[in-house]
Amino acid sequence: MNRAYQSGGVVKDTTYILDFVNSSEDILKAFRTYYETATLADVTDPNVVFDLRAKLDAAGHYDDFEVGRVVQVEVDPTATHGALVAAISPIADRLLKAYRAAQERLAAAREGNDDRKAKDAQDELNALLLFKNDMGAFLRLYSFLSQIFDYGNTAIEARSIFYRRLIPLLEFGRERTDVDVSKVILTHHKLKSGGQQKLSLGGDAEPLQPLTATGTGTLQEKEKARLAEILAKLNELFQGDVTDDDQLIYVNNVLKGKLMESQTLVQQATQNSKEQFSNSPALTQAILHAIIDAFEAHSNMSKQALDSSSVREGLKDVLLGPGKLYESLRSKGGLPTSSTTDADLQAQAGSS
Repeated sequence: MNRAYQSGGVVKDTTYILDFVNSSEDILKAFRTYYETATLADVTDPNVVFDLRAKLDAAGHYDDFEVGRVVQVEVDPTATHGALVAAISPIADRLLKAYRAAQERLAAAREGNDDRKAKDAQDELNALLLFKNDMGAFLRLYSFLSQIFDYGNTAIEARSIFYRRLIPLLEFGRERTDVDVSKVILTHHKLKSGGQQKLSLGGDAEPLQPLTATGTGTLQEKEKARLAEILAKLNELFQGDVTDDDQLIYVNNVLKGKLMESQTLVQQATQNSKEQFSNSPALTQAILHAIIDAFEAHSNMSKQALDSSSVREGLKDVLLGPGKLYESLRSKGGLPTSSTTDADLQAQAGSS
């Protein structure tokens, strides 16, 4: 219950907040914003929806015919599930294949030390991830603003229907399916009182900020794309009940953190090219020791890594690729983070 109401002639004037995760301080902070008077710092521009639609259309991943076909099936009460699948699958398949192809080009470019091709492939991966994020932003924005503004534009509503169907299919880097979540059923739950606490509202609230241009992410977004690339690779390595958070912590924090402590690796990274460093026996041994050290806290993934040399090689690939281990070690050694090629080293040696 979240509001007072009248029932059977009796006014229920006590309001309760049912909350599952937030602390009392978080709840108080959120409600204080709207206490007594909420003011707007500026006016929200309803045209941001049109701007974002134009950006998504310009990406060229679909056309009006494909959007219309999905919408036609969606609004037809006699349409079958098969018809919807036939309408939406080609677009999703095209995008997933584009992502997979960019991943393969990135891997090949890194193996060949071709920085330009690697950058082009990474930019394409980032663009596809941003495209998906922009579709989600469009849905959130339109769902909110359409309650205030009458857009009177069927093309905008059509995009909303189309994006809502397309987004769940774009599990970039996770094209395989391990679990059918439709079989997960809630059988019981438990309510537990955490006690009572009075929260005193008061103080001046900051003005509410308007919605501004959405879909203009510059990839802090880049960091999100890097983490998404790590996950895409790890999802191919590990099997079983392992969450995305578990995998990121295991590689990005635990293993990398342990490797960053090695002065031997710091020295090798600062004195060798990335290709030479990747072939270092010391690196292979250090990764194995880090996996063993992490066994108690991360037994599932560590066991899979210890049992399979291909998983260990995959982990090394992740650490040296999107994990930026080589660059981090060089930075720790006081050198620039950019990779040094064999030619660079030879040139440096010749000039010294």
